[in-house]
Amino acid sequence: MLNLLRFREWADYSAFPELAPVEPISGSAAYERYVRHTVPFLVASGGSIDFFGTGGPVFVGPDDERWDLVMLIRQASVHDFFAFASNQGYLAGVGHRTAATADSRLIPIVDRAIP
Repeated sequence: MLNLLRFREWADYSAFPELAPVEPISGSAAYERYVRHTVPFLVASGGSIDFFGTGGPVFVGPDDERWDLVMLIRQASVHDFFAFASNQGYLAGVGHRTAATADSRLIPIVDRAIP
């Protein structure tokens, strides 16, 4: 899965007040909480983070588009991904992701040989 993420300046925990920190935090900091919560569930499902990097300027696309973080997540199958994504333990922390992101894309991709 290719993940493209743009963070809010300040995390919005209005939909998940039970996860909200005492003091306001940035969207980036909220996403870091999401990653720390999520990685054990990802690994337990057989998944891994193959790439985790800072986004840069868009060379081809809308001038106002930007992505703060780019991740490449590997799972053995779509079935394994959906099993991970529906895990109740994982879902308990997904509010950090919602609070953090102003926009995102999750694009499934499949390995193939170069022709």
